[in-house]
Amino acid sequence: MVIKIRKEDSLNYHSSGKPGKIEVLPTKPLSSQLDLALAYSPGVAQPCKEIELDKENAYKYTAKGNLVAVISNGTAVLGLGDIGPDASKPVMEGKGVLFKKFAGIDVFDLEIDEKDPEKLIQIIRSLEPTFGGINLEDIKAPECFIIEKRLKEAMNIPVMHDDQHGTAIISGAALLNALGLIGKDIADIRLVVSGAGAAAMSCTQFYHGLGVKKENIVMCDINGVIRKDRVGISTLHGEFATDKDYHRIQDALVGADVFLGLSAGNIISPEDLRLMTPNPIVFALANPDPEIDYDLAMSSRSDLIMATGRSDFPNQVNNVIGFPYIFRGALDVRATTINEEMKLAAAKAIAALAKEPVPDIVNKAYGESKLAFGKNYLIPKPLDPRLITTIAPAVAKAALASGVARVGIEDWEAYELDLQERIGIDQRLMSRVIARAKKDPRRVVFAEADNRKILKAAQLVKDEKIAIPILLGNKAKIQALIAENSLDLPEVTIIDPFEETELIESYGKVLYDKRKRKGLTPYEAQKLMRDRNYFGAMMVERGDADALISGLTKDYPRTIIPSLQIIGVKKGVDRVAGMYIMNSGKGPFFFADTTVNVNPTAEQLVEIIGLTANGVKFFDIDPKIALLSYSNFGSAKGEIPSKTALAAQLAKERYPDLVIEGEMQANVALDEDIQKENYPFSSLINHKTNTLIFPDLTSGNIAYKLLAEIGNAEAIGPILLGMNKSVHVLQLGSSIREIVNMVAIAVVDAQTIS
Repeated sequence: MVIKIRKEDSLNYHSSGKPGKIEVLPTKPLSSQLDLALAYSPGVAQPCKEIELDKENAYKYTAKGNLVAVISNGTAVLGLGDIGPDASKPVMEGKGVLFKKFAGIDVFDLEIDEKDPEKLIQIIRSLEPTFGGINLEDIKAPECFIIEKRLKEAMNIPVMHDDQHGTAIISGAALLNALGLIGKDIADIRLVVSGAGAAAMSCTQFYHGLGVKKENIVMCDINGVIRKDRVGISTLHGEFATDKDYHRIQDALVGADVFLGLSAGNIISPEDLRLMTPNPIVFALANPDPEIDYDLAMSSRSDLIMATGRSDFPNQVNNVIGFPYIFRGALDVRATTINEEMKLAAAKAIAALAKEPVPDIVNKAYGESKLAFGKNYLIPKPLDPRLITTIAPAVAKAALASGVARVGIEDWEAYELDLQERIGIDQRLMSRVIARAKKDPRRVVFAEADNRKILKAAQLVKDEKIAIPILLGNKAKIQALIAENSLDLPEVTIIDPFEETELIESYGKVLYDKRKRKGLTPYEAQKLMRDRNYFGAMMVERGDADALISGLTKDYPRTIIPSLQIIGVKKGVDRVAGMYIMNSGKGPFFFADTTVNVNPTAEQLVEIIGLTANGVKFFDIDPKIALLSYSNFGSAKGEIPSKTALAAQLAKERYPDLVIEGEMQANVALDEDIQKENYPFSSLINHKTNTLIFPDLTSGNIAYKLLAEIGNAEAIGPILLGMNKSVHVLQLGSSIREIVNMVAIAVVDAQTIS
């Protein structure tokens, strides 16, 4: 489904909250009487009438579908207690920032001066016409249970008290992964809970839903173990009261498998932890001080697996890993509630994500280099950009499967792209390439497989069925890196050229035949074949692999020369060229030549134009080409304007079906209004320029690097154009994501060539 609200018809009405492919067009400024009439009266009357006919139209014509209320009465602010609604406002505003940053959800924070549960329920219930969802926050127990339950029953929009369920979902994911590491069945474990407030009760109920048996749960409060024979026990706490011979928390900890703390700081000692079973799991989640200090706990026994609520220790149970994406998924299918199925789906999605290779962007954000699933990495980090595309779809699917969704999502790949766009990541172009690669994965040889990034990328392309990786390098070193980074590559082929005597001999003969009239001797040919770039290029040339990826750790010329000597260029091509895709907020732009030709002649520029046009078409985009200079159509004289003007003339003659214009300055090439006013003859008018040809390597290289650094554009490339077979060179120091992108391009390139 595509929803468009034309700018000329509306100012603020947009498509928030609708499923499928969503196109939210820009808001117009209020700069004229016409704008004002459209924004308010009389233009606003039309959507009002539509909503009067069908309340569901509010999701189409207003912001409701993307608007959540963060509501508190300030009675239980984390670490501060009952500080009142006024003092709670900074916390609620902060929560709104997190919703927007991590899930693109708009928020109104509402601090309500009311402690009476009945009155508070009435107030919140009356807000349903305004909001798409309600996030209850920092409301004390036991009132919070009553308020949430009654609102969920009365309202037809998602309602969740995050203090309860957020902690339960995130720690539940950590529990699943911790148990998986030590090989324990959740049905067999014994759980001790310190705390009986909202979060503790919700976590315990959630763990029971995950499989912990009630008879194996012991809950403690400030008065000790909650027992069935306790006088005045509440119905709520009675659910987990025990009749076993436990009176103090220390009694319960003897032989316990899991300790969950949501109570107070420093109430557990190292001696208490030593009472627990081998490989104990300790979630000390009190904030700011956990039930036992992390360093003290870890020094008390070496087999401990621990999580806290603090960011300065491993395994932080942080609700931001959950609530933005849970609401995102619920809003996008217009769920009437957030039910247990949706919460369980979120926990399982979080647990699964922690087992995947960690992107470089996450490692860099936390100053790490080797984050990998294990006892110190049970759950993903809050700044992991994959959370939104992992959790939100899982929640949306669970809502659909459990019958609480009011609208469906037909295209889940498009939905994932929409989610990325909401947080500023647009992978639309590369997602199409990756989808094409997955249809027919090819063998890709990695020349630098003794590198951690390369191995993580190989894991991803293997798992996602983008490519079949072949790893070149010292086998022992590669296998050690695989183990060190907790990767799973048992069936991947590893080749050490120094061990392949027969291949070195046969490959060397082929290289000698190709280069014998270029001064190469048989001995030198054999020696060169021990270089992984030569060996990998020969694998592709001889059909033992379909594509080559290299260049992460070596400069561009040293990487490309072996492939040029062995594979060569396509028939009819005199030279190769390099192109970058610059993925900007205004869409993708194609820059060439940015890596190969230092100072091409006009005739060589024409060939670069042809190669680049074919490269752009490779991505299913129609090239609209501008030749750049410091002159506009002869306005300045010089070698570069003359060269680019001639190249434009020759290119139009050679490629009459292409839209080509120049020579012109970069701003003019990208601004149709300037062209219409000053150069109305420009063939780029009414064609959005998307391909920029630079007059020399210096200008092209500087431009793409500046745009990447200052303009915050993602650089995809360099893409090598004109090779006879699929060879692609990585940018020095590429991220794992950039490597995966280049592998996908290499696979599709190999598909096209074959």
